[in-house]
Amino acid sequence: MKALLAFAFLLSVLSMPCAAEPVRIATFDVDATPPLGSAMAYDPVKRVDDLTLRCRGIVILGSGEPIILCAVDWIGIANEGHDAFRAALAEAAGTVPARVAVHTLHQHDAPGCDFTAEKIIQELGVKGYTRFEGTFHRQVIQRAADAIRAALPNAQPVTHYGYGEAVVKEVASNRRVERTPEGKVGRMRGSSCKIEGLISLPEGLIDPVVSLLSFWNEEKPVAVLSAYACHPQSYYRLGIPSPDFPGIARFIRGQDVNAALHVHFNGAGGNVAAGKYNNGTQSNRVILATRLAAGMREAYEKTTKTPLSSADIAWGSVPVKLPLSPRLNEEDLTAKLKATEAKGYISFADQLAFVRRSKAGHEIDITCLQVGTARMLHLPGELFVEYQLAAKTMRPDLHVMMAAYGNYGPGYIGTAAAYPEGGYETGPTSSNVAPEVEQVLTDAMKKLLGAKP
Repeated sequence: MKALLAFAFLLSVLSMPCAAEPVRIATFDVDATPPLGSAMAYDPVKRVDDLTLRCRGIVILGSGEPIILCAVDWIGIANEGHDAFRAALAEAAGTVPARVAVHTLHQHDAPGCDFTAEKIIQELGVKGYTRFEGTFHRQVIQRAADAIRAALPNAQPVTHYGYGEAVVKEVASNRRVERTPEGKVGRMRGSSCKIEGLISLPEGLIDPVVSLLSFWNEEKPVAVLSAYACHPQSYYRLGIPSPDFPGIARFIRGQDVNAALHVHFNGAGGNVAAGKYNNGTQSNRVILATRLAAGMREAYEKTTKTPLSSADIAWGSVPVKLPLSPRLNEEDLTAKLKATEAKGYISFADQLAFVRRSKAGHEIDITCLQVGTARMLHLPGELFVEYQLAAKTMRPDLHVMMAAYGNYGPGYIGTAAAYPEGGYETGPTSSNVAPEVEQVLTDAMKKLLGAKP
C-alpha cells in the first residue's frame, strides 16, 4: 500500500506544470569609436576628444534561447558585416543569429561596416576605399561578444516591463515635401536646411512619437529601449567621431536614470530629417538633443508597468528576399568601381556587394520582439516612415515600435509610390531595391504582428 501511495505521489509531482523560468536581462556596452587616422564614412578621424561612439544592447534570458538587441553608433552595417555581428553575439550568448537584431543609428561622423564590399575591393585591387578595411570593425565585434560573455553571469532578474510614449516637438520633418507641377519630388529638405522656401513648408509626413520599452526589477529600472524615426545629423564632415544629437539625448537620459542602460534605436527615418528645425549651426546639436531627451523623459514618466513572465516574451522571424533594383547591373557596377574615384557612402562597392548577395540567394531576417502588449519590429535599410506608420495601424490594439537601419545592404527603402515620384532617396545611387519591396516587407510585418491580410 505504501508503495502504491508513493507511486501515486510521484505521478502527481511529475504531472505538475514546471515553474516558468524567471526572466533576466544582461546589459552590455563597449566603445565603438575609431582610432585617430582611421576611416569613417566620409572622412578620416582627426580628433577623438568628443563623446565616444557606443555599441550597446541587452540579452533577454528565460524565454527559450537568448534574444539579443544591439544598437551601434555607426552609419551602417551591411551584408557579411551584419552576418558577422549577429553570429559573434549569438555565439557569445549561446543562441542563434536568427534571435539577434543588430542596428545602427546612422550617424555620419562614424564608420560603416561591410565585409562583402571589403572582399570585393581586395578581389578587384581598387584603391582609395579605405573605409571598407575591417580590422577595427572586427575588434568592436569581439569587444561586444566578450562583453556579453562577461555580462551573462551578472544578469539581473526582471519582474515587470513598461511601455510609454510621447511626442517629440520640433525635431523631425519630412525631406520630400517640395513637389514640381508634374507631381515629382523637388528639392530635398535634408538634415540641415537654409532655404527659406523649404523651411517654411509644413513638417510633412512623420511619426512624432518616441516609444520606450523598459525592463524593471520591481521598482528598479534595468534597461530602457527607445525608438524615434529621424535622420540623426545636426552637422558632420569635421573628422570628429560623434553620436550626434540622438547619442547626446541618450547620454542625458542615462544621467537622469543612472540605474538602467539606455539603448536607443533609429526608427523608419529614411525620408525624415531635422531640416525644418536645423540650419546646420553647431549650437543646434544640443538644442535638438534636449528636445529629443525631453520626449524620452516624458515617455518614461508616462510609462505603465506590467508584471512580466517568460510566457509574455516571444520572438518572431521572417526571412525575406528583397527584390533587386533593375537599375543595378553587376558588370556595369564592376566597371564603374574600377574606373571611379572612391567617394560618397552608397558607392559602387556598396551596391555591388548587395547585388552579389542578392544573386547568391541571401535573405534578410525581419524580426519582432513580443513583450506583453508591446511589439518591437526590426527592419533593414533606410526605411521610409510610411512603413512605421503602417505597422502601427496593423495592430492598434498593441504598442508597436520599430527599429530600422538593420542590415544596411538595401540602402534606402521607399514605398512603391515613392519610386516614380523621384527624389534622392529612391534614385539609382541611393536605393538598391525595386518598388515591389513594399509588398514584401508589408507581408512580413503583417505576419509578425498577427495582422489580418
